[in-house]
Amino acid sequence: MQRTTPPFRVDHVGSLLRPPELIAARDKFEAGDLDHDALAKEEDQAIKGVVALQEAIGLQAITDGEYRRTSYLVDFVNGIEGVVANPREGEGWDYQSASGDGTTVPATRIGVSGKVSWPKGGILLNDFNYLKPLTSRTIKMTMPAPNQIYWFGGRDLISRDAYPDLGPFWDDLIAVYRAEIAALAAAGCRYIQIDETCLPKLSDPNMQDVLTKRGDDWRALIEIFTDTMARVAADPPDGVTIVMHHCRGNSRGHWQAEGSYEMVAENMFNRIPVAAHFLEYDSPRAGDFSPLRVVPDDKMIVLGLVSTKIPALESADDIKRRIGEASQYIPIERLCLSPQCGFSSSHSGHPLTLDDQKRKIELMMSVADDVWGSGA
Repeated sequence: MQRTTPPFRVDHVGSLLRPPELIAARDKFEAGDLDHDALAKEEDQAIKGVVALQEAIGLQAITDGEYRRTSYLVDFVNGIEGVVANPREGEGWDYQSASGDGTTVPATRIGVSGKVSWPKGGILLNDFNYLKPLTSRTIKMTMPAPNQIYWFGGRDLISRDAYPDLGPFWDDLIAVYRAEIAALAAAGCRYIQIDETCLPKLSDPNMQDVLTKRGDDWRALIEIFTDTMARVAADPPDGVTIVMHHCRGNSRGHWQAEGSYEMVAENMFNRIPVAAHFLEYDSPRAGDFSPLRVVPDDKMIVLGLVSTKIPALESADDIKRRIGEASQYIPIERLCLSPQCGFSSSHSGHPLTLDDQKRKIELMMSVADDVWGSGA
């Protein structure tokens, strides 16, 4: 049961831990002690290395590790005309990300200062074009979902001069994403992942309270977010596979929400026309597999059973057991395996080492061989 088209039996969510040299270069750049050209040279070398690593392990989908980004979210969002993301403005506001030890980290705040539009030259095209000659395998490009722009700011941070009504805001934002997808496809990209973290968070009563306090109807947001993603993913360019990743936040080993997919399963699986959903399932915070019963027959599910939040290596037997449990709701031939999220949602990474990361990916490859056959 090998797969020659995405998603592959073993995939990863996109971001990978940066080598120490790249982390140091990014820190110097942000401190004003390194210029952009020098940073780009460090990124070029690091990307060549991480491509070689992915190929050596045997992955069929290759990313650049998101090595040119400060985070999975900020750089892409700041590339959209009229949108500004500031990761340092979140201190003290309600969107802190927590961890099991009681510590928190601030979340990004995103504002819309004017009319939203797609930038000439695109947002990810240069990244894709650099990566393209480095591998003959399938390149996956990743981008945060448009829903995040509203989630991390809300109505109060969207210019009322530019958008007295939010309908045109969503129309313009969707147009940006469709233009970006079309441009990537024209450049030769055949695999695109959209990171949609908002819908699962709406199942968390704490998040519902935060949204209510700022004046949002969280029930209405389920419909708005679903409709937005459905319009973005509709009618992809010929030969392009669009998939969606869902989690509940992942910042330096912290998370923002918890709760089952049950409340949003029908919307996610049956109203958003993507080829597959990458689902966070590394801990009880995500609930059980029963929401998979509503997945339509034409979709794949990628089970995020390996954690990027902790260094401990999972048990192969436990992963196989959980794949078996999920197969009670969806045939095993329509299942794949991945980490629950990226290994490095921001450039500073998560509490894992490069060796931890490698061992976790190798474990997934070994499990996939056992479950789906050699070379899966």
